[in-house]
Amino acid sequence: MTAKLPELHITDDRHVRTLRLNRPHKKNALSETLAWGLVRAIDEATADDDVWVLAITGTEDAFCSGVDLTPDGNADDRGPMSERQAQLDDLGWVGNLPLAIRERCDKPVVAGLNGVAAGAGLAIAMACDMRLAAESAWLFPGYSRIGGSPDGGLSWTLPQAVGYEKAMRFLLENKRVDSDEALSLGLIGEVVPDDQFQDRLAEYCLSLTTISPIAARLTKRVVREATKIDIEAQVRYELQTIGRAFASEDGQESRRAFLERRKPEIKGR
Repeated sequence: MTAKLPELHITDDRHVRTLRLNRPHKKNALSETLAWGLVRAIDEATADDDVWVLAITGTEDAFCSGVDLTPDGNADDRGPMSERQAQLDDLGWVGNLPLAIRERCDKPVVAGLNGVAAGAGLAIAMACDMRLAAESAWLFPGYSRIGGSPDGGLSWTLPQAVGYEKAMRFLLENKRVDSDEALSLGLIGEVVPDDQFQDRLAEYCLSLTTISPIAARLTKRVVREATKIDIEAQVRYELQTIGRAFASEDGQESRRAFLERRKPEIKGR
C-alpha cells in the first residue's frame, strides 16, 4: 500500500499497518496536512478488517516535535471526511486524534518513539495503547513554554499513565526526560537500542497479531471502559482552556519568544 500524502507514509506487513510521519526537515512537526492525514489514516485502518494492529512512528531522528507553528504548517487540507468526522470538525485535528486512537479505534495502537516526542507529538504518543522508545528518544511537554495548557487528550492520558502528581510535575516543570527516565516514570513501556529499534517495533507489532484480533479488540474495549471518561467533553474543555491561555498577554508573548528563540517576559496577565 502506498500513502496518498507525501507527509505520511503508510505500509502494511501482514496484519500490521504502520503510519510513519514524514516531515524530517521539521522533525516531523504536524502541519494541517499531516495531522488531518493521520486522523484519516487511523479511521481508515479502523474500518479495514485486514488490519489488526496499528503502529505510529516517525522518519529519521524524530517521532513528532509538536505543531508546526510556522506559516508552512498552516495549510488547511482536510480531504474527504466521513460523516462522523464532519460532526467532530469543530474539534479540529487536535481533538480528533485522541478520539480516533482511543475512542473510534478498538485495535491495539503502538507508538514507536524513534526520537523526540514533544507537545502534540507527546499527546499522540500518550494516546496510543503501548509505547516503545529508542534509547536516543526523549520526551518533552512544551506547552508551558509557549504559554499553553495540554491538549490532544494529554490531560487524560498522562495522569492515567503516571499518576496525578507526576503528570503535574512533568507538565509544569516542562522537563525534558530521556528514554530511561521516561521508562521509570511510566511514560513508555520499553527502551530499545537505536540500531535495533525498527526491527523490534516491527517484531512487537507482529507479536500482537498472534492472538485473535477479536480478543484484542474486546480487550481494548473492556480496558477502555474501565478507565472511561467522556473524552469528547474532555478534549472540548482542553481546547477551551488552551484557547484562553493563548489569548492571554503571557500566552502571546510566550509564543513570540518561542519563535524568536528567547526567554519570554511574563507579566501574569
